[in-house]
Formats: sequence, C-alpha cells, structure tokens
Amino acid sequence: MNPYTALARKALRTYLESKKTVEPPQDLPKEMLEEKAGVFVTLEKDEELRGCIGTFLPAYNNIAEEVIKNAIAAGTRDNRFLPVIVSEIPKLSFTVSILSKPEQVEGLEDLDPKKYGVIVKGESTNRRGLLLPDLSGVDTPDKQVAICLQKGGINSEEEKVSFYRFTVKKYRG
Repeated sequence: MNPYTALARKALRTYLESKKTVEPPQDLPKEMLEEKAGVFVTLEKDEELRGCIGTFLPAYNNIAEEVIKNAIAAGTRDNRFLPVIVSEIPKLSFTVSILSKPEQVEGLEDLDPKKYGVIVKGESTNRRGLLLPDLSGVDTPDKQVAICLQKGGINSEEEKVSFYRFTVKKYRG
C-alpha cells in the first residue's frame, strides 16, 4: 500500500475507534512532510462513492496533515452519506488526490475533463463548485462545468463565472 492511502486509512480508523487525530509519522516520504498542496480523499465501497472531501488550496502545514484531516472528514462529514463505521473500513478503497495550484483559464475550450479538474467560481456570490478530473461519465467540459455549477449553487445566467483548472496526482489503495 502506498503511504498516501495508508495514512488516510490509518487516520480514519484511528478517529473512528478513539476520536483521536493521528500525527503524521516522521517516516513518510519527504514531500508529504515538507510540501503543501490541496488534497482530496475519496472513499469508495463496492465501486460506489462513499465519501469525498478535500481542499483545493493548502489549509494545513503539509500534505500529510491535509490527508489526515480530509480522510476523517470524508468518512464522517460528507453530508451526502451517513458516517462510515469502523467495520466498513476493510471494505473501503481510498484515493488520495494531490492537486496542483489552480490556474485561471478563459473558458470551456481550455478544459479537458480527463486531464484537468475544474473549479467554477461565481464572481458576485464568491460561491465555488469543484470537480476532480477523470471521473466516470464526465466526458465533456460542458458536463464538468454543469456539475460544478450545481455543486456550488451557482446560477451562471444570473452572474458571471470564472474557470480554474488543475491537475492531480492520484494514489489508490
């Protein structure tokens, strides 16, 4: 198992069993302890989404802390699902997505849903919707943006929107 998903699994298990947040182990790869990035943790059970929460910009001291906090949140605070219970953990697959810094783009022609994730931001409301890249069933920029608008509660007919794209490094386990 790779260190990213191993840490996510350990963080969620520890939190569910003891309500304690693990500290990043010091034997993690250097980049996990020294670099900052936005991180999403996705949980799946039987190839169905079970939770997904993350940060598109760094919110913590390093990638390891982002993984820990977002793994716990994905398992306990994704309001689309009931919280994960300890007995489910062996049945879960974890994906940790490390995001590049978002870059603003002009429009749909600069997006590719297989290569880039997208953030759509409402200019007047400051609401945002985000979608990771390479998701099953999301094969056009139009569909990707429509999902982001819905997730962010943004009405693009009533306000101007900005587009941002980012890449991810995915670790599965």
